[in-house]
Amino acid sequence: MAKKKRRIIEEAPEEYEFTPTEFNEREFILKETYSSKVFFLAMGMAIVVGIFTGILIKVEPLETNGFYAMSIVATIISFAGMFLIKKVAGKLGLHPELFEVKSLAGTYLMYLAMALAVCIIVVQF
Repeated sequence: MAKKKRRIIEEAPEEYEFTPTEFNEREFILKETYSSKVFFLAMGMAIVVGIFTGILIKVEPLETNGFYAMSIVATIISFAGMFLIKKVAGKLGLHPELFEVKSLAGTYLMYLAMALAVCIIVVQF
């Protein structure tokens, strides 16, 4: 018996139209402005905390175990300052609900790096 030929019916390609979401320019500018202000606030706090912890570590002589204890205290002070950034920003009139999590996490990491760098520089002098 002869087989029937299969006829391939070509379907029209499916149309896809991309529609971008609404972009609120004012909200974007506000978020970026607040992030920048919080970043500069964090860097200022990092310099102050770094100078304070550097002096705190430098007070103890290197030969005693007090140096290690002061290093631990300085680390605790640095982390405490990091957790205060959001509260201080709120007190200065910045709205904490506008902060993005990624931006704030980056600010925290930069704060710790800056505080450590300033602390090392103060200890060296």
